[in-house]
Amino acid sequence: MSAVDGLRRSDAAAETESFGAALASALAIGDVLTLHGPLGSGKTCFVTGLARGLGVRGRVRSPSFGLIHEMSGRLPLAHVDLYRLAEREAEGLGLEELRERAVLVVEWGEKLPSALRQDALAIEFRMLGTDSRQICACARGERGVALWNAWREIETPRRPA
Repeated sequence: MSAVDGLRRSDAAAETESFGAALASALAIGDVLTLHGPLGSGKTCFVTGLARGLGVRGRVRSPSFGLIHEMSGRLPLAHVDLYRLAEREAEGLGLEELRERAVLVVEWGEKLPSALRQDALAIEFRMLGTDSRQICACARGERGVALWNAWREIETPRRPA
């Protein structure tokens, strides 16, 4: 797979953030991004970039204990972390209503009710080393494909030779 196919490599937190910031310009209210990968793989770092790209002020933190952080910017952003929940528990959080008024970004997206994953962009983070990550996107549904196409167009930051 190459970058054109949706696979990216990040060798620094700033690069991971830049991918999120670049994708933000393609987002609209109602979009769903599901983030997958182990603890420390860059999910919250990516959301930091998304928030910056949406003009959100303030610090982005993982909402592991609060579950949902809502932020205001060019578009409202709802950052959800389902790490501590089972899929059945996530069904009672009101995420369907939240999606109607915000961009929904869900860490541990595999726990998101399947109805909300049907038209989403799924982004997987794989750790390659201490600072290196492989980031891969795949789409579900029409809107997910549109976001995947925007993801494919993001240029990989140039690295020093």
